[in-house]
Amino acid sequence: MSTLTPASEGFILHWGEMGTKWGINRTVAQIHALLYLSQEPRNAEQIAETLSVARSNVSNSLRELQGWGIVKVVHVMGDRRDHYESMKDVWEMFQIILDERKKREIDPTLAVLRDLTAKAQKSGAKDAYAHERLNDMLGFFEAMMTWYGQIRRMPTRAFIKFIKMGDKVRKLIGLAS
Repeated sequence: MSTLTPASEGFILHWGEMGTKWGINRTVAQIHALLYLSQEPRNAEQIAETLSVARSNVSNSLRELQGWGIVKVVHVMGDRRDHYESMKDVWEMFQIILDERKKREIDPTLAVLRDLTAKAQKSGAKDAYAHERLNDMLGFFEAMMTWYGQIRRMPTRAFIKFIKMGDKVRKLIGLAS
């Protein structure tokens, strides 16, 4: 990482560490951070050299980032190699990440909860407590996904205003701050 400024290097290292806490491979997160901070698209060799990681690891990581929809291939005039760039709009990027996590994690959980709740209900009194607990969990997930869908349909500017309202929302619904 010798060609990076201390701030860029610090962010890339931190983003890699945070990625591991979020269940993302460290190198994937570091490549994302590098591309996010890069003014110009970078090719895989440049990424591998800058981060001191194997070229094969870079290729796999770039495919994963493309699968998430937050990195794309771009072409540079006079260069036959693929170059890559990250989304720069953090609001849009995080909405895409949330959509992907919902699709990969929440949607399958909802399907399992619905199935298990139905099975527990069919078991009758023998599984009444499990049915109650599963039904509560299912209700929570369904309510959160309804809310998420409503929030997700908001234009980005309206969403940002909503987020920044903070305690004003508490006062609006009658809660003291």
